[in-house]
Amino acid sequence: MMNKFKSGFVALVGRPNVGKSSLLNSFIGQKITITSEKPQTTRNQLRGILTTDDYQVVWIDTPGLHKSLHQLGDQMNRAAKSVLSDVDVVLWVLDAGAGLTAADQKVAALLKDIKVPLLVVWNKNDLITPETILPELPMLIPNPIQRFDKQFRVSAQTGQGLDELLAEVVDELPNGPAFYPPDQLTDHPERYIAGEFLREQVLRFTEDEVPHSIAVQVEEMKERSNGRIYINATIYVERDSQKGIIIGAKGERLKNIGQAARENLERLLDAPVYLSLWVKVRKNWRNSEVFLKEFGYWEERPK
Repeated sequence: MMNKFKSGFVALVGRPNVGKSSLLNSFIGQKITITSEKPQTTRNQLRGILTTDDYQVVWIDTPGLHKSLHQLGDQMNRAAKSVLSDVDVVLWVLDAGAGLTAADQKVAALLKDIKVPLLVVWNKNDLITPETILPELPMLIPNPIQRFDKQFRVSAQTGQGLDELLAEVVDELPNGPAFYPPDQLTDHPERYIAGEFLREQVLRFTEDEVPHSIAVQVEEMKERSNGRIYINATIYVERDSQKGIIIGAKGERLKNIGQAARENLERLLDAPVYLSLWVKVRKNWRNSEVFLKEFGYWEERPK
């Protein structure tokens, strides 16, 4: 008798900078979501799709839950929390190198009432010794339907433990048809991914004061008859001084940002890319509902 096909949605939740996006990229086998050492890099839910002959796992990368200082932060937290009621499995991702932090305990408070299987995933296991004893967690989430006898020690960087974790996730999924075509890797359009790849390089090349003030809009993305993909994009910041930081002396930093983003985009799109960049100021955009909606960061509150 043939095994029935399994499919479902799996949320990766946790505080900022525990490696949720890196885990998603590792499971998909291709970079579709950006990563950075800077916290709160992920701003929207992003779905990565893994399909085999036997199952389809729709991974949902969520923004890191954090103390909000502006409307953008409120929207990021809302996006992370809203996914918990609509998935089949939740992976609570923690940083093995950092241990259990106060921010992790705040995440635990949000997870105590979920009604689906919750798997505890200690990421960055390559940063600790095998003998390291990780904290016990059952007391943090006194939920009778959850089992904490299995805690997974993995590394998105090396791939350690990912096969075992994936097998457990698939085991928890219900039987059902695929939600997406087998060759689809994400539910986001290429224009969105292009903007995120560009934002990733801005984070990489700029000072600590700039990253959270950055938004990227891709105004145009089209393939022309010569086979090259032309992308016009604008980087938005909140202050004139931040604009100067991104552009750099004689435009050198903006040039480096564009070159690094273009190389990543050419790998993703498998085509030569021409990238045209502008930098503009929109003061206090993180507290503007109009701008948050325009940049795609606004999630309507339930009525």
